[in-house]
Amino acid sequence: MPYLRVLAGPTTSETDLVPLKVNSGVPVKIASDAFEGQIAMFIKGLADAEGGIEDSDYFRKRSGVTWSIQVQGRFLREYSADDLLFGNVFERPFKLPWGFGAALKFMHFIDPTLQHDLASRTKPWALSPLVSTMPYFRHQRSPRGAPTPQFPPKDPLNDDVSQLRTTRDATGSPPSAKLSKASPSKRRSYFANALRRQEVVFGPDDLITTDFCYDFLEFSHEGIALRLPGGISIDVMKYWDGQPVRFVCCERARSSADCPWGRVLWCVVIEPATEGEVPVQEKVRRESPDADVD
Repeated sequence: MPYLRVLAGPTTSETDLVPLKVNSGVPVKIASDAFEGQIAMFIKGLADAEGGIEDSDYFRKRSGVTWSIQVQGRFLREYSADDLLFGNVFERPFKLPWGFGAALKFMHFIDPTLQHDLASRTKPWALSPLVSTMPYFRHQRSPRGAPTPQFPPKDPLNDDVSQLRTTRDATGSPPSAKLSKASPSKRRSYFANALRRQEVVFGPDDLITTDFCYDFLEFSHEGIALRLPGGISIDVMKYWDGQPVRFVCCERARSSADCPWGRVLWCVVIEPATEGEVPVQEKVRRESPDADVD
C-alpha cells in the first residue's frame, strides 16, 4: 500500500499546513482570527514504513467505521449554522471512475443536504452544512479561555445539542424540544431545513466537537477501496492522480461568487507520501520515547 501523508492547518495553503500524526491521539492545533481549535485523525489499517499496522483504540470502541476526522474548537466570529460548510474541494479536475453514479446516490442517501460539482472542469467540490453532515456533533456553551474537555475524547463522541441556542431564544421563545434530546439522525434531519440552520448562530462562546467517521473507505496493503452497498467496490488507487484530497470547513460563499465556498477555516489534507518522506506512522514511532533503539 502506498504510504499516506496527512496534514492539517487553518487554510489550504502549503505554508499553513503541518504534519498530523494519524492514530497517535496527538492533535494539531489550529489558530487564526476566525477559528481556534485542534484536529485529530484515525485511519484503520494504515500501514507504517515497515508494512505493519498501527491501529487505535478508537476503532475498538467505535466499531463499524474505518476512518475518522475529529475536530474541537470555536469560531471567533459569529456564523449562522447555514453559512458553515464541510466537505471536499479540489484544485483540478479528476477522472471519475466507473460506478461513480452509484457512489453519488449513496452519498446523497446518507447526506441529503450534500451539494456538489464533482464533474467540474476547473475545481470540483462537494460540500454540506457542517451541522447537518457530521455523523457526531457536540455543542457546549463555554466562554473562551475556559477549560475544555479532553481531546480527542477518551471515549467516542456522543451527540449533544441540548445547549444550542436559536435566534428565537433571544425573543423569549423556548428552545425547540426536538433539539434538547436529539439523536444524531434526528439532529441531521432537523437541520436539513435551511431555515432552521439560519436560526442558529455559533460564536466564540460555543465549543464544538465533531467526529466525521464512516466505513465506506477501506485501507489495506493492496490500496484504498471505496465500498458501497450492493457489493460495489471501486479501487481508488486506479483513479487517484496524487492530487491532495482536502477536507475543509469553510464559509458559504456569497451568491455573486464564482465558487460555492468562501474562506477556509480549517483543513485536513490526505496525499501520497513522496519518495524520501517519512510516512506519518513512522514519524510517530521514531519520535515516541518508547521506540526501540538499535
